[in-house]
Amino acid sequence: MTDDLITETTGHILKITLNRPDKSNALNWNIIRGIGAAYTELSDNPALRCGVLCANGRNFTGGLDLMDMAPRMANNDFEDEGLANPFRLDRDGAELRECTKPVVVAIHGRCYTAGIELALAADIIVAAKDTIFAQSEVRRGIYPMGGATFRMPERFGWHNAMRYLLTGDDFDATEAHRLGLVQEITEPGEHLDRAMEIAERIAKNAPLGVQATIANARLAEKEGPLAAARALLPNFQKVAASADAQEGMMSMMQKREPEFKGE
Repeated sequence: MTDDLITETTGHILKITLNRPDKSNALNWNIIRGIGAAYTELSDNPALRCGVLCANGRNFTGGLDLMDMAPRMANNDFEDEGLANPFRLDRDGAELRECTKPVVVAIHGRCYTAGIELALAADIIVAAKDTIFAQSEVRRGIYPMGGATFRMPERFGWHNAMRYLLTGDDFDATEAHRLGLVQEITEPGEHLDRAMEIAERIAKNAPLGVQATIANARLAEKEGPLAAARALLPNFQKVAASADAQEGMMSMMQKREPEFKGE
């Protein structure tokens, strides 16, 4: 793993930390590929149940490192060796590999451009109340290419999304919460602790149930509610036949905390 990104395991949680504080954690290819590798490990390792994406230094990220990324974008040079795509975007018709487990994002300081797009592709976002956001590509002569053009209208509503996509204006954590980008706001410095608490709460739940929930919700996102509805019963039958489902029922009857194993 590159020094620009740090990964560490705490229980069932994989903590992924952006580590270019002297560059405002600008996202170069090492970081993007590193997040993809971390998301792949999170998906493939049965001992891991939730990820937390955060950053060292004063800012979550100032956005893409254009000096590093512009040549790759110009040449469509995004070889990722089959890693999970952290922005959940197809490339050249290849089958997209997604992270199959939840990711909680802890944001502080500046969160610009691709940082917002990383958050939009994740599952739960916690932000310090002094966070400043901006999807400002149009102010630099380009436009968002990490999913903001379709995820922001979907999540924020068309007019709210255009308000910030087309002006590139800054907005604060309170506005991000109103728009639905952020689920919880904390005092400065408390965002990571809260994100870890949420991740730990998720990790206590039945892993197969959590993963099936995400899979069905993403199926609806991609193919519509009807496709997700048709998949409900067959997938539910598989999860209901698991040892964890039996443990859930037994723990309820015995009035104790369940001990799920992901089986």
